[in-house]
Amino acid sequence: MADEGSGPVDPELPVVRLCVEGMRAEADGQAGRALGLFQQAWEIAADDYEACIAAHYLARHQNSPEETLRWNQECLERADRVGDARVDGFYPSLYVNLGQACRRLGRTAEAHTYFARAAERVGEAPEGQYGDWNRFAIAEGLRETASESAGEVFAGEDAVGGDSARRHLDAAVDGRVRELVARWCVRADLMALALTLPAYLGYLGTEGDRVRLRSALHMVHAARRLPDDEQSELGAVIGATALE
Repeated sequence: MADEGSGPVDPELPVVRLCVEGMRAEADGQAGRALGLFQQAWEIAADDYEACIAAHYLARHQNSPEETLRWNQECLERADRVGDARVDGFYPSLYVNLGQACRRLGRTAEAHTYFARAAERVGEAPEGQYGDWNRFAIAEGLRETASESAGEVFAGEDAVGGDSARRHLDAAVDGRVRELVARWCVRADLMALALTLPAYLGYLGTEGDRVRLRSALHMVHAARRLPDDEQSELGAVIGATALE
């Protein structure tokens, strides 16, 4: 949010200034002081927009997963009340935070739904490192909660259109790509990793994602710098139905 490049936030707002000071305290290892500053920001918040910002930071400094979830829910409720362009860029990370909080509590189906909601709004996050972080966190959350949430029921599932399953890369293809990436990591093949990882880690299953991943793998294959067995395996992965 305010610290992560989520959009234009007025640095002169007292709430924002307190949160910036709190982040500096965090960086210096002064967790207690940081919490106090974020609490002050919450107490002086003049409207739902400012309360949303303060709640985001308070959520990060709670001692229990229940309280972390409660403050993340507070943050989302305040953003919903604002309901204008000022908070549009907040939503991907808001849903990611809620998904992560639910997962820590073992509420996996609910977590999966929040990650799916984040995926629906990932395009609202600004481009650059912040947007990439959101995409990677969403993709990871969807992958890690997909099998765990099977058979569980969460009342909010219908709210995301029921199409979250399409976001997962075919398991066979995913395993083969992971194996290639692991081998490139061991060999420190930085070019292959640099081309492939952004598209792979941020894969959410849209047509654009499939094109990006396929194109990245094509570029690695076309360079013909891999050992023969990897070159052959990569060609087979590119030809897999899941990526066509």
